[in-house]
Amino acid sequence: MRIALHGAFAHADRYDTITTKHLRGLDARVVADVSAAGLEPGARILDAGTGPGRLPRALAAALPQYRYDAVDLSPQMIEHARTAGAGIDVAFAVADVGRLPFEDATFDLTVSSLSQHHWADVPGAMRDLRRVLRPGGRLWIYDVRWMLRRATREARAVFGADAVRREPVRRFMARLSATAPGPSSTGSTAG
Repeated sequence: MRIALHGAFAHADRYDTITTKHLRGLDARVVADVSAAGLEPGARILDAGTGPGRLPRALAAALPQYRYDAVDLSPQMIEHARTAGAGIDVAFAVADVGRLPFEDATFDLTVSSLSQHHWADVPGAMRDLRRVLRPGGRLWIYDVRWMLRRATREARAVFGADAVRREPVRRFMARLSATAPGPSSTGSTAG
């Protein structure tokens, strides 16, 4: 699959069109994973690096029993996400994944799809993503397999080696899973 992204990052509407066409299967996988996660109604979910907001729109449409927040560093992407997501209950904000504007222990689950390889400060992002997770909360990062090497190393440093695992998603894709230690965490990274 060859995707022409020339200029797409600067044009949220083009990027949304391209990624909707080519990444529909990944979105469906994330929605299925969240559906199977066993979260309580009202659980709070963060999409870190949301881009044009495609994933939280899909999640909110399929699983309205949860509360959704989504952040991206690009004001243009967030503006597009707000416009495209009009009528869907997702709180969009411009923010750096390494400096999230949320209180400690806010989220039950954080997901990120195909944004981790754009993070300027992966160690800082891992620390802040851990900070905003509730005890027993989970972090799932979906990205190109070889792009997850540094994130895996940093997640092990922040979450502990036993709380982190990688698993294949598709031919070139993988999911990094980390579980925040806490009373509801058994040391397992199921989910």
